[in-house]
Order: sequence, then C-alpha cells, then structure tokens
Amino acid sequence: MWNDFKAFIMRGNVVDLAVGVIIGAAFGAIVKSLVDDMLMPVIGLATGGIDFSSHFVLLKAGSKLAPPYNTPAEAKAAGAVTVNYGSFINSVLTFLIIAFCVFLLVRAVAKLYHAPVAPPNTKSCPFCTKAIPLAAKRCPECTSQLA
Repeated sequence: MWNDFKAFIMRGNVVDLAVGVIIGAAFGAIVKSLVDDMLMPVIGLATGGIDFSSHFVLLKAGSKLAPPYNTPAEAKAAGAVTVNYGSFINSVLTFLIIAFCVFLLVRAVAKLYHAPVAPPNTKSCPFCTKAIPLAAKRCPECTSQLA
C-alpha cells in the first residue's frame, strides 16, 4: 500500500496540481491585499466614501437589543436577522478584480510563450498558385513570367 501511495503522489499531475494550489493561494492573498488595501479605498473615495460592507436590510429585529443597528455586526450581536447585501457587493467587486488580474496574468504568460512570427519568405504564383520564393522572376512550377 505504501508503494502504491508513493507512486500516486509522485505522479506528475498530482505534484503539478499541488504546486498550482499553493501558488494559487499565495496569489489569492496578494490579490486580496491589492483589492482590500489599495483598490477599495480608491473606489470608496470615488463613490463619496461609501463603505459597501456596512449596508444591510433588517428582516427581523434582535431580541437582545432594539433597532436601529449601524452595522451588520451590531445587528448580529443583537440577534437580528439581516440580508447583508453590502458584503455581497464587496465580494462581487473582489471577484471581478481578481478575475481581471488573473486574465492579465494569463495573457502576459501567453505572450511570453508565443514566438514572434517571421515574415513570409514565399508568395503564391498568380498562375498555378504554388509557393515560390519572393525574389523569383519566373515560376519554377509552371514557368510563367512574374511581374
């Protein structure tokens, strides 16, 4: 059983997946910091200082403390039932920003792996459509005179 487990773990797919998950978690932490610490304050400034996380709808007042509640945490501490749509908006914005960052990363990596395309060194003969060198004055296939 130990040998089978060792063979399973040492397969390339499992190791690649483990590396991908670890790097993904580290990248997620970086992007979360980018969103929370750098972009959301700017978005808050652009929207007049709105902090989406404090927006909620009270469905049922709490038994420990009467409304009004200023934050979802205060309502939760009072035992109230709320719909925290502001947290949902923050999560959607975070997801969109993370998805955009991943898109940019994948696009940058794809550009690194694509070799530059060399200019063509052949053209088609207008008479027989065979590929001939660019500098050819006569087609070697059909012997037509080329302009």
